[in-house]
Amino acid sequence: MARSRAAYEYTEAEDKSMRLGFLLIAAGLLSLLGLGCCWLRPALQERGGGGSANCTVLAVRQLGERFACTFSCGAACRGTARYPCLQVLVRTSRSSAPALLHEDERQLRTNPKCSYIPPCARDDQENSENVTYKQKYWKEKVGSQPFTCYFNQHLRPDDVMLKRTHDETVLLHCFLWPVVTFLVGVLIVVLTICAKSLAVRAEAIKKKKY
Repeated sequence: MARSRAAYEYTEAEDKSMRLGFLLIAAGLLSLLGLGCCWLRPALQERGGGGSANCTVLAVRQLGERFACTFSCGAACRGTARYPCLQVLVRTSRSSAPALLHEDERQLRTNPKCSYIPPCARDDQENSENVTYKQKYWKEKVGSQPFTCYFNQHLRPDDVMLKRTHDETVLLHCFLWPVVTFLVGVLIVVLTICAKSLAVRAEAIKKKKY
C-alpha cells in the first residue's frame, strides 16, 4: 500500500503543471463570471429588442444650445470648451415617426440630445467648424440616400445608432477567451494525470518482468 501511494506521488514538475492547470481553470471561470456580470450582460441588454433598419435623413439642424467638453493639452493641462448641438432626424423603415440619430451607444449615453460630439479642441470656433462640417456631410453627401441604422425598441424607442459599440465580434471574443483559458487548464490537468497514470503502469509492468 505504501509503495502504491509513493508511486502516485507527483514530482515537482508534475505538481507545478497541476497547479498551472487549476490556476487557468479558476482564471477562466472568474473571467467569464466577471465579464458576464460587468460587461456582457449589459451589452446583451442593449442589443435585446433591437435590430437594424434602413434610415433616411429628414432634417439636419443645429440647436442654439451649446454643450461643454473637456480637452487635454498635456499631462497636467486640461480645460473645458464648448460645441454646438447638431441633430440629425431620420425616418426608419420600421416606423414612420422621426428618430434622432447618434454615432453609437457611447455617444448616446454621453449626450442624448445631440447626434454628434466633435473631438474636443481648446478653441470653441474649431469645435463649431467640426460640427458644421458634419452638418454639411449629412445634408450634401448623404442627403436622401438610405443607410443602415440600428435601434432598440425597449431601451431607446426614439433614438437610432449609426453603428453599434457592442458588435458580434466583440461579444464573441468576450465569451471565447475565458472559455479557451478554462479548456486549456482542464487539458493540462487531464494530460498530467494521464501521463502519471501511464508512468505508474509502465513501472508496474517493468517490475513484474524482473
